[in-house]
Amino acid sequence: MASNEPARGAAPAPCLAVVGATGAVGRVVCELLSSRKNVWGEIRLIASARSAGRTLPVRGEQLTVRELAPEAFDGVDVALFDVPDDVAAEWVPIAVEHGVTVVDNSAAFRLDADVPLVVPEVNPERIRDRGKHIVANPNCTTLAMIVAIGALHREYGLRELIISTYQAASGAGQSGIDTLHDQVTKVSGDRTVGTRAGDVRRTVGDELGPFPAPLALNVVPWAGSLRDHGWSSEELKLRNESRKILGLPDLKVSATCVRVPVVTGHSVTVHAVFGAEVSADDAQEIIKQAPGVVLVDDPAEGEFPTPADAVGTDPTWAGRVRRALDDPRALDLFLVGDNLRKGAALNTVQIAELIAAEPH
Repeated sequence: MASNEPARGAAPAPCLAVVGATGAVGRVVCELLSSRKNVWGEIRLIASARSAGRTLPVRGEQLTVRELAPEAFDGVDVALFDVPDDVAAEWVPIAVEHGVTVVDNSAAFRLDADVPLVVPEVNPERIRDRGKHIVANPNCTTLAMIVAIGALHREYGLRELIISTYQAASGAGQSGIDTLHDQVTKVSGDRTVGTRAGDVRRTVGDELGPFPAPLALNVVPWAGSLRDHGWSSEELKLRNESRKILGLPDLKVSATCVRVPVVTGHSVTVHAVFGAEVSADDAQEIIKQAPGVVLVDDPAEGEFPTPADAVGTDPTWAGRVRRALDDPRALDLFLVGDNLRKGAALNTVQIAELIAAEPH
């Protein structure tokens, strides 16, 4: 176990709170805190009243979860929030009032002009712009692509993105995972299911969980909630967050979000148009050298990224890099990332580590 005692004469290591520690992302945060370089002093685990009193392993110790309350933030320097949007909107300001710098994984503050939206591999300098003492973490689908796209933008100057996503069940939380497994169990006993219109729906029944249609043996062209003109909230997040992270307020973005029967790992197909002519070979080299990205791109040998390869890993996986047939300024590529790690927990932890490294 790494020591959390500061060196003699050194400033004490900052105190970290993990809010929402018992959730799917919170548990991954605890795993990361146990495996990454230890920069923290005390670590506090905080969750709702129903989870208070549970214990979780962190850095080789069993830590008891505290109930979310104002006094839980006394003495805390940095807090990672992974809670629903409405809970974050209520409790992040309370944490800030207690002198805490918050890294928030919800959508509550992402588009606030005074709250930086940070991906450490793309725009780490933005953490200094936290006048409200809040740094926002992007949506998991945005994070599946933005590290690789950010590297290409620095070289070529991005102008337009046309995106299709293939989002895992875990993006809808634990209920999404449970629903997928339950539906797979129901359809697995009959190999004729999926051969006639309506038979998957009849077999699955009314237990759709967080999805508007059966997910087993199916793809569902919807993720998020309904917004104006038929767009979903997930599609608009991709547009708005990409613009903010890259500092391109007029970037053209068109996205279609699709839910697929994968437990964990969001995939994205990207058609990216740049301001300069591109080369597939050069783009592959840029991606290969980009921090936080792994290139797997040899279709002749059947080598390209899939969610089954990316799950449980930290990087974005990239492949199928091609120059567009009809536009020498455009690239097509396929990207995959674990939506619970880089898509949520890891990026949050990385932001917090940047804050911890600042001079006190």
